[in-house]
Amino acid sequence: MSIRRLPEHLVNRIAAGEVVERPASALKELVENAIDAGATRITVKLAGGGIELIEVIDDGCGMAPPEMALALERHATSKLPTDDIEHVATLGFRGEALPSIASVAQLTLESRVRGAEGWSLTVDNGARIAEGPAALPPGTRVRVEALFGRVPARRKFLRSTRAEYAACLDGMKRLAMARPDIAFTVEHDGRRVLSVQGGESRPARVAALTDRALQENSVAIDFEREGLVLGGVASIPTFNRGVADHQYLFVNGRPVKDRLLVGAVRGAYAEMLARDRHPVVALFLDVPPEVVDVNVHPAKTEVRFRDPALTRGLIVSGLRRALDAAGHRSVQRPSEAALGLWQPGGGGSHSPSPSGEGLGWGSVSPRPSYDLESLHPNPSSQEEGLRHYSGAVRDSGSFFAAAPYARAEPARHEAPLATDFPLGVARGQVAKTYIVAEAQDGLVLVDQHAAHERLVLERMRRAMAGGTVPSQALLLAEVVELDEPGCDRLEARIEELRAFGLELERFGPRAMLVRAVPAALGTGDVHGLVTDLADELASFDEALSLKERLDHVAATMACHGSVRAGRILSVAEMNALLREMEVTPHSGQCNHGRPTWVKLAHGDIEKLFGRK
Repeated sequence: MSIRRLPEHLVNRIAAGEVVERPASALKELVENAIDAGATRITVKLAGGGIELIEVIDDGCGMAPPEMALALERHATSKLPTDDIEHVATLGFRGEALPSIASVAQLTLESRVRGAEGWSLTVDNGARIAEGPAALPPGTRVRVEALFGRVPARRKFLRSTRAEYAACLDGMKRLAMARPDIAFTVEHDGRRVLSVQGGESRPARVAALTDRALQENSVAIDFEREGLVLGGVASIPTFNRGVADHQYLFVNGRPVKDRLLVGAVRGAYAEMLARDRHPVVALFLDVPPEVVDVNVHPAKTEVRFRDPALTRGLIVSGLRRALDAAGHRSVQRPSEAALGLWQPGGGGSHSPSPSGEGLGWGSVSPRPSYDLESLHPNPSSQEEGLRHYSGAVRDSGSFFAAAPYARAEPARHEAPLATDFPLGVARGQVAKTYIVAEAQDGLVLVDQHAAHERLVLERMRRAMAGGTVPSQALLLAEVVELDEPGCDRLEARIEELRAFGLELERFGPRAMLVRAVPAALGTGDVHGLVTDLADELASFDEALSLKERLDHVAATMACHGSVRAGRILSVAEMNALLREMEVTPHSGQCNHGRPTWVKLAHGDIEKLFGRK
């Protein structure tokens, strides 16, 4: 077959495959055009998650009729200098969005320049079908209907209406965050879902679009190095989320998703956050146009830096300086030799590991959980081992029945000997977080939260194996406010969550009503539990099996139902926790892979004090 030139409508459809991936992509292109037009107010109307309708109205400079016709041709733009693609100062510059959208949907373009009459053009899947005068205020109105309506091969790959709507809303939040000087309004199926006023400060706009509490729990960033300027807000380490979906990155006002920038944020918060927690940040990086390439992908969500190391160092240094100046981070590291003597706990052997690998400040390889054969002379099963220790546990505070109470009291029984148990007996509590126990062959230090988190998870798994987790009805139902996509995710999993004892109901567009919680969790932080569950569900891959999804949910619930750091425990409660750890599988590590206890042998203690 000889080489031939493709027809214009087919070229536009091919281009649309790169530029218009889903409704959120089309919406992003249209709103960016409105921003580049100098709009001060942008209104977005959606129907069916953007699949049935996308309408963007702005009060920008508008277009004359000849310009409107030209705007529907490929590679026609007013934003790019004639022969310079290295100094892009606008969000759009490729001139592909409007013709690409018009080739896969019915597009109506209406615009009016101040002091002139309005004009309208309608294109149906690449064919111009109508043109004439239009009545509208100065600015532009773009209406996109039945996206991919005549391209069934593309439409069948779209996700559900809720998923497409969530993607549209997320894209609008990012664009609104980038321009706090512009007012944005978003309506979906006739209901207003987002409204922010223009002229806000950057921290106020970020907090309004993420979490109102962020303003009181964040630090401002203002850092400059070699012509690169970093601004924005970042949460303090204790104000964090279960997933990284609240990290917003902007380069020269353009929302981007870049692995380099995400990695830099992770590096800046290293050693301040657990591996399963993520900060809330909105970083605005302003760089000279010639040091960044925004023409990497037609969607313009990826960028490439001329000096990646400089950019990463700027973000890490800027974040750390802001956190340090606020007084939220001060690290005094012990010597590596001393830390090297502390060994991760677990396994049947309680001597230091031959490798000499210490707890350190980096990753820790968790030791295996206790071997039940070391706990009882000849236990025939795990159940027999549990029965062997159940009496001791009951005498120590009934730890199997409920979470320990935060009450300090003298021991009611004669203290057991350290030789009676592999994890020893409790001697005290350090910083209301760590249990100090004396074992026959050394000193054991237990992280009470991490250890109890694992125990609660294993209890929930045993309860699930036997049917369902018992629930405890709340005296007063609690209302938890979330964003609408988060409520949608929870509503879709109500039956799965009920199996864990968590009973939820939809309470309006942006709230969930909690009527009961798992009995094993007690009356903890219900709001934090539901918020984290919504975050976890957002991070689930649709391909995950039901069992994998349930394991994620169980782990999140166990974290909120465990003994928190900062609770004072009685000696009986501490001993009960140690006894249950000894007979619980995988108790040597928490649900996130960190060790729950470490041991310093007697010989190593003597080395620390120079006695050996």
